[in-house]
Amino acid sequence: MSTIAALSPPDARTFFERMRGRSIMVIGDVMLDEWIWGAVSRISPEAPVPVVAVSDHSFTLGGAGNVVSNLCALGAQVRFVGAIGNDRLALRIHGLLEDIGVSDEALIKVDDRPTTRKTRIVAHNQQVVRADWESTQPLEASDRERICALVRRYAGEVDGIVLSDYAKGLLSRDVVDAALPAPVVVADPKPQNLALFAGVTCVAPNAAEAAAACGITITDDESLETAGSRILELLHSKYVVVTRGEAGMSLFGGDGERLHVPSVARSVFDVSGAGDTAVAVLALALAARAPIGLALQLANFAAGTVVEKLGTATASAEEILELVNHDFHA
Repeated sequence: MSTIAALSPPDARTFFERMRGRSIMVIGDVMLDEWIWGAVSRISPEAPVPVVAVSDHSFTLGGAGNVVSNLCALGAQVRFVGAIGNDRLALRIHGLLEDIGVSDEALIKVDDRPTTRKTRIVAHNQQVVRADWESTQPLEASDRERICALVRRYAGEVDGIVLSDYAKGLLSRDVVDAALPAPVVVADPKPQNLALFAGVTCVAPNAAEAAAACGITITDDESLETAGSRILELLHSKYVVVTRGEAGMSLFGGDGERLHVPSVARSVFDVSGAGDTAVAVLALALAARAPIGLALQLANFAAGTVVEKLGTATASAEEILELVNHDFHA
């Protein structure tokens, strides 16, 4: 597997300018990320658990919503298709989308399931516990058809589509089929749903997801090659990108392309949402007709930027370009 030449700051800036204003449709499992921030000074007398003295409380878009946030931070025009509950948390998602200029008109309300919420308690920059409120049951046929109708309506109008799968029941093969007419379709699959994404332009699992999806334990370059090739064979996609944390990212192309980019993160505070950032930038770059090697590098630098932040975060073009410049002159 070859290592690609370093990305120059002028090339990166040129493509970020080309990416601005591209239209992307995100289809996936929207979540509300709730953050409770505080400090621990004692252990509870009721049970051997820390007591967190709360100092702040905030909400961010999670799941596919984090992909939307990352795309908006880079100047994309975003349409969001997903499902929410008919509850007060849906109103908060509406407000968060309004804050970044994204309409919620294509988020369908489903009466018999909650809006997904993940509550994280963080003390001293470390996550203490997480609580989830969710349904993972597949959508009813009538609700799934509503999603498909929205996807079919917009697929021919956008420059690219992201399929953001958190295995909460939204994505199905008929939804993927409705998305395939778009010029670029990038999927971030959960292992148990891998087969749903046959025929997309690119799938971008992390290493653990790739290993689980194809039943191959990834321990070295040889097993990574076997896993990447197996996923290509299963899905007949143009590209497979495996995100590997501190080991960087690796590309497997249907025409024999093999590329690796090493990690560029200067420090790692929190990997939450880094995969969302990578898939957002990968899709946006391909939609702007970047060569796959350049798209891979831009995604890698974007992921390296957000892991330096605590919590699910976004990266602006200027923040990513600063890391590109630092790496180029290191």
